[in-house]
Amino acid sequence: MIVRVGRAFRYQLHIHQRRLTGVVEMLTRAHGVVPVIGLWSSADRSRGWLVVPLAILTLSVSHAAKLQVAVADSSGRPLADAVVYATRVDDSPAFPVRSPQATIDQINKTFVPLVSVIRTGTEVRFPNSDNVRHSIYSFSPPKVFTQKLYAGVEATPVVFDKPGLVVLGCNIHDQMVAWVVVVDTPYFGKTSANGLVELKELPVGDYELRTWYPAPTFEPKVQAIHVGNAVPSARVSIVLDTAGSPLPALENSGAGH
Repeated sequence: MIVRVGRAFRYQLHIHQRRLTGVVEMLTRAHGVVPVIGLWSSADRSRGWLVVPLAILTLSVSHAAKLQVAVADSSGRPLADAVVYATRVDDSPAFPVRSPQATIDQINKTFVPLVSVIRTGTEVRFPNSDNVRHSIYSFSPPKVFTQKLYAGVEATPVVFDKPGLVVLGCNIHDQMVAWVVVVDTPYFGKTSANGLVELKELPVGDYELRTWYPAPTFEPKVQAIHVGNAVPSARVSIVLDTAGSPLPALENSGAGH
């Protein structure tokens, strides 16, 4: 924030600059964060402008934490390609993302990746790396569309503008399937081969942690969590029932990798 001040007020601020710095250092030690401190540059002095960080004016300190989520199946084996996302209980508005993009390729008559998690409003590209034509479609309510047969020239990108599960298929190759989970939160990810995913920069507050693995229905497992300001990182373990999921058979065949 920029404030116009007179010479006398600037003089008083100069006198108390060290005192203000001491207060900020105290907040830093107490809350484990390092706020940016900057009163004014020489050029700012000459014009009478004072640049003050808003966090200093309000004497508030922001916190963010990391949440590591470990997902396993009912036998305890790490589960790859599980979708994990956290939504704030208080419905605080999330920071907008400018033109997010994602890519789902088609390789050896397989969608790559098989599972995607994206934020609402993401534009998805569908390159075709095969030497045969494909026609991508979805009948899922959050995004209904059909791409005409194409090869060589990339199809028109599709914007996924509603949250929910979108199942992709190909009109030519019935064995092709992919799952796209569209979420209304910036805190999301997908587990790697070791069953782990890390959600970063979660502000202090209460959340609903949702975990889902491809299944005939879209019913994520929900767990309430609290992100406090005393612990910079935490770990949560989730067990999912994968019975009836078509994904393991696809992954065991080498598809999607």
